[in-house]
Amino acid sequence: MNWNLVLFGAVLFVTTLGSWAHPDLDIASSKGFCDADGNTTQDIIITTSPVHDEYIVQFKGYYTKEARHGFIKAALRLTKLWDVIIRHNPAGKYPSDFELLHLYEQQDDCIASLLHHPLISTVKPNVRVQRHLKSLHSDEAHSSSFNARTLFTSTSVGSGANAFWDTVRFKSRGLKRSVPRQITSALNAESIWQLGYSGQGVKVAIFDTGLADDHPHFKKGRIKDRTDWTGEKSKNDAIGHGTFVAGIIASSQDCLGFAPDSDLYIFRVFTNNQVSYTSWFLDAFNYAILKKIDILNLSIGGPDFMDHPFVDKVWELTANGVILVSAIGNDGPLYGTLNNPADQMDTIGVGGINYEDQVAKFSSRGMTAWESSHGYGRVKPDIVTYGQSVRGSSIKGGCKTLSGTSVASPVVAGAITLLYSAVKGRGVPVNPASMKQALTASAKRLPDANMFEQGAGRLDLRKAYKALINYKPQASLFPPYIDMLECPYMWPYCSQPIYYTAMPLIANITILNGMGLSGRLRGPPVWQPYTPQFGSHLEVAFTWSSILWPWSGWISVYISVKDTAYNFEGVAQGQVAITIESPPSEQNGEIQVSTVQLPLRIQIIPTPPKNKRILWDQFHNLRYPPGYFPRDNLRTKSDPLDWHGDHIHTNFRDLYNHLRSRGYFVETLGTPFTCFEASNYGTIMLVDSEEEYFVEEISKLADDMQNGLSLIVFADWYNTAVMQKVKFYDENTRQWWMPDTGGANIPALNDLLSAFNISFSDSVYEGSYKIERHEMYYASGTSIADFPENGLVITELLKNQGLEVVEGVVTTHKQVPILGLYENRSTPLAGRIAVYGDSNCLDSSHMAKDCFWLLDALLEFTMHGQIAPMLDERSKTFGSLKHERHSSPSEPVERLDTNRLQKYSKVVDSLGQRPLPECPSYPWATANPLNISFDGTIHKKILSVTAGEPVDGDDPDVFVSTDVTRMPWETWSKSTHEHDSDPTTFFAALALLSLIIVVTFFVNFVCKSRRPSLRRRPRVKKLPKVYYGSKMGGV
Repeated sequence: MNWNLVLFGAVLFVTTLGSWAHPDLDIASSKGFCDADGNTTQDIIITTSPVHDEYIVQFKGYYTKEARHGFIKAALRLTKLWDVIIRHNPAGKYPSDFELLHLYEQQDDCIASLLHHPLISTVKPNVRVQRHLKSLHSDEAHSSSFNARTLFTSTSVGSGANAFWDTVRFKSRGLKRSVPRQITSALNAESIWQLGYSGQGVKVAIFDTGLADDHPHFKKGRIKDRTDWTGEKSKNDAIGHGTFVAGIIASSQDCLGFAPDSDLYIFRVFTNNQVSYTSWFLDAFNYAILKKIDILNLSIGGPDFMDHPFVDKVWELTANGVILVSAIGNDGPLYGTLNNPADQMDTIGVGGINYEDQVAKFSSRGMTAWESSHGYGRVKPDIVTYGQSVRGSSIKGGCKTLSGTSVASPVVAGAITLLYSAVKGRGVPVNPASMKQALTASAKRLPDANMFEQGAGRLDLRKAYKALINYKPQASLFPPYIDMLECPYMWPYCSQPIYYTAMPLIANITILNGMGLSGRLRGPPVWQPYTPQFGSHLEVAFTWSSILWPWSGWISVYISVKDTAYNFEGVAQGQVAITIESPPSEQNGEIQVSTVQLPLRIQIIPTPPKNKRILWDQFHNLRYPPGYFPRDNLRTKSDPLDWHGDHIHTNFRDLYNHLRSRGYFVETLGTPFTCFEASNYGTIMLVDSEEEYFVEEISKLADDMQNGLSLIVFADWYNTAVMQKVKFYDENTRQWWMPDTGGANIPALNDLLSAFNISFSDSVYEGSYKIERHEMYYASGTSIADFPENGLVITELLKNQGLEVVEGVVTTHKQVPILGLYENRSTPLAGRIAVYGDSNCLDSSHMAKDCFWLLDALLEFTMHGQIAPMLDERSKTFGSLKHERHSSPSEPVERLDTNRLQKYSKVVDSLGQRPLPECPSYPWATANPLNISFDGTIHKKILSVTAGEPVDGDDPDVFVSTDVTRMPWETWSKSTHEHDSDPTTFFAALALLSLIIVVTFFVNFVCKSRRPSLRRRPRVKKLPKVYYGSKMGGV
């Protein structure tokens, strides 16, 4: 599996490419991270791939080594082409739930035989991770301004048109906070230390690069166990990252940690060459369970949320009560870049901020990718904390400064350790859910960031203590409400109102169940519209997880507008009531029940005209994982995988903001074309599509376009020779990896467009050109092969990049048709078509120059039939172009016969087309109206606890009375995220000030009365002098 230190950037799939003739075309997986003393950081190149012939065999329970070997022998009794790989590590003497197997030949048959055994659950490849380090200056890695070509970002997010609904991240003026010498001071850990708590009795596991037993920063006897899982027979840290992480949690000298008296369990899971394997993590996780670890820090992650052995083991860890803290990733500011396992519901996913309380540029953003193929993801990270320029322990005993979410992760892990020790033995139920509830309920909302950047907000250690010490077992929701009027936090929900006939708004809500490991919904959720606040205008439907395990589950809420509100403009409100039940606890024998409400405040507008409505095709976009889907720009040297989701709210977020700023309404289609009403929309957009098309979709789109629907296509490269060239052979695993498609699936697009006599070629072109003042870069795009004779095309002089990749020959081609505009004038009602051969100029992932202006022009054409003069002047008919070039009919683009797209496709399988799925039918919930209304901001409580009351043993000067949980279950009121004030504190301060004034006046009066004066002045004129320090003018 792709697990690496998140500090070192995103896990990348490519290891060694086939030999490209031109060095600039070599794709390398290079990512940046900060690992520095002074002003130096480090950059890393990470390579990961499955290990050749090595497979992880997972069993349905824990068995002794002899039993496991016996099961495998029984399953593979007909062949001897296998061996069990002996694992020498501390977990070897205990029962295990997996075995590592070497299959020499006939792997598919052997895997099938193994899966037939009743006690074997899965068989998955083992995965190797390799890291390579180099140094660079810190200003390269963390510039204060966005750069389109840096290691961490690929586009400027927040300037010009892109700033619509965007986050303000950097301010040119204002007071700056100094960088604290101690990270513990930044979070006020001293206030809890003063109560006598410093991590006592809490077991913390650190999965990293090791730690020296005699490191001077750690108290003697606090390092309880050190284990090596790499086979190098060393437990010390030769890299420095493991030492730094351990120091943030438990250092007692110089650069202080949060819990110096905690018990440290050091797991060395990376070699000195920075290599690790999934199997090492599985053994180490099992050992952590045996050691009854309380908290586990994982400063690792990768985009592969489908590595089932790893994911399953993470679930098992949390099911055993281990609080798992993991870094969210260093792939910001791009959206859709969350790393696993931090993106799992049962894990506390941590993002990074700087000391100005701004989300760090490097911190990965949501949404989660697990569910995005079905329309939308979940909110992550859970919480953010300081992760930039943090001081921690170095290998030799001094201190150094690092940045990254793998720095933020141990900050949260250390804080949790401190909190755990403060409530240990005091009757507070501490588990993965209750701890996450306490952290998110007490977090400080950042004013200029949305929920996909900051989660619940910044960690507030003192308020988290207050929430935890008063905690009662209950369920909660995250996010706890949906408010379309609250920007920027509720972006993208707040960026576009809904209306009649719009695609249902989807909100995926995480359910945290602090009552127990497992639970379920007691009956369907209940929709309760507020009658006085137009809640009856909404229709609401639900899907939810049948079982909440471990400690969590989900509910998807679908929100639509009734036909009676087609012309309504205003706000509709209501709430969803959800009742959760869990098995009886150890303290009582009754089923535990908790009812939570999800408030909704939905902005409705009259249905816009169809020429303002765009439908974004999400159904035909595929991503890594599971397949090898290459990046769209062949010249990209880093991040060659297409893993950001191709969603309008992830790597096309800037495009979405631009379209909204132009007054367009953008809806997402997560189903086949057979499931939408075309008469509602002016244009459907297909951008970077990798999926195949159902025959029924092809037919329906042709009919829809005859009846007025228009089409815009942004394609990308596809060439079988190039695909074979960019395959890579891993020297370590001795295995070839072949792309499952090109930048886009051109053969499938050609099938879709064949009814209009339009097709793309398999040529790959690159180059810069200019249209009037607009500079453009064509990044590994395709060209137009066929087009209607009377259709207009625009041509450019471009380099044949495909020939360069395959043969190493650099040539340029004239009159390459890259843009086509077609209007069927013989059918007045027919829609229009615009096609362009490259989508990189819309994709924020590796954008060199945006082409939003071009999309504006294309939309003017498809929506209104107006061709922009700058395009009209440069265009010619395709018929005349063919005549000038003496072109012969183009050959159809063939699919690569060795591709494995059928393994991941929703449309085709090995036998041909899959059955067309049924269109979604939303079972709208029966409304249970409430004759109530609420004013103000609908910030709903995450936790139901009593705050502000004295806690036994607390110092009243340390913890002032503040509303930690913001409001009780039953009421809504204004948010206290930004103003944590207490009226009693205010009046006490006012009384003290009045007393000082009175005493000062009296002393002044006494002194003056004893001193002789030449002329007696009215005393009343002395009062202003006391107040203002200078004499007032006479009256």
